[in-house]
Amino acid sequence: MSVEKFIADKITGSDKDKSNISKPIVKIGIIGIVLGVSVMLLTISIVLGFKKAITDKMTGLTTHLAISNINVNPSNEPEPISISEDTLALLKKINGITHIQRTAFKNGILKTKTENEGILLKGVDREYDFAFLKRHLISGKLPSFTDSSASKDILISEGLASKLELKEGNKMLVYFISQHEAYDSTAKENIIKSEQRSRKLVICGIFKTGFADFDDHLTFVDLRQIRVLNYWKPEQAGNYEIMIDDFGKLEYTKEQISDLLGYSYNVNTIKEIYANIFIWLDKLDINGIIIIVLMILVAVINMITALLILILERTNMVGLVKSLGMSNASVRKIFMFISIRLIGKGLLWGNVVGIGLCYLQYYFKLIKLDSATYYVDYVAIDINWLYFLILNAGTFLICILMLFLPTILISKLTPIKTLRFD
Repeated sequence: MSVEKFIADKITGSDKDKSNISKPIVKIGIIGIVLGVSVMLLTISIVLGFKKAITDKMTGLTTHLAISNINVNPSNEPEPISISEDTLALLKKINGITHIQRTAFKNGILKTKTENEGILLKGVDREYDFAFLKRHLISGKLPSFTDSSASKDILISEGLASKLELKEGNKMLVYFISQHEAYDSTAKENIIKSEQRSRKLVICGIFKTGFADFDDHLTFVDLRQIRVLNYWKPEQAGNYEIMIDDFGKLEYTKEQISDLLGYSYNVNTIKEIYANIFIWLDKLDINGIIIIVLMILVAVINMITALLILILERTNMVGLVKSLGMSNASVRKIFMFISIRLIGKGLLWGNVVGIGLCYLQYYFKLIKLDSATYYVDYVAIDINWLYFLILNAGTFLICILMLFLPTILISKLTPIKTLRFD
């Protein structure tokens, strides 16, 4: 054991004078690190958890990537497209793609005895991945599909059902405006004809995701209903939705799909389709960074204060060891060893408290939220050990670097002055 470490251990040992003024200051410094690290761990976990929860809900209700007609259409009803089975087989071979499904959207007006409500129908078929909706189904069942005819089942949200006083098994009348090409015998040319059409659908089930922006209007029906309403061919769809296994590879997968399809289709990521939501989510990172910076500053200031008091309190000791031939660098080492021990204590208990609170919230969901405002029912937690390691290492290094500043005071102390220091 080095002399510096031996002296540092004696200073911080349990047998030191209990009346020292540095005792409460050091404890406050350690508590400051504990609170700072705990808050930082919670901040990272909450920000990551909230972003993951919102992203999972959005991709569950929509998709990761969508292939649509290249023709620009300002409505939610794009021109139909049809991708051959050979091309679909090539798409499925792209690394990372887990599922491809046909969908289409159709705007409609839901009419009840007392209310009229605008809704958005999402047409799906038996290939659709219902795993997300199955987890959020609160009553009834998912739409059923037969080979003979289009299903009349419709899956609606709990918010829509509550607003219009609907329940499972109720029949509902939905009106649509359909456009199709027709021959005008008078003008002797093809024209785009608009007509009002209606469908009587039966509520097969009710879901609730807590994502009000979607729940308030989105419903799910048989894709064949939309094909008939839009005068589409049996093989046509509005979109081809693609799910991938790694959200971080959205852009890379998009490039691969675009290279395969060429310029015949639009390929958009969910970040492009719902850009406003993802811009909002990205801004949460800034809030998290601000909190982490503030907590590190608090921890550093507390430790600098504690170390300065330790140095000033042991001025006589500094003068004594200097008079015995110890260099300034060696004396600074003594106080750096003390700093490392104190910071280590703070980090240890900070991790115990912070990670413990994260696990409590993760498993028991103690803190609830209003889903109408925050889109989730509780404070979501995502425990990322890599980020935790980076945070601990960064906090430790910053504290150590900043604690070199108060040790500069040691070089200003001379044996003649310090041995007479009272």
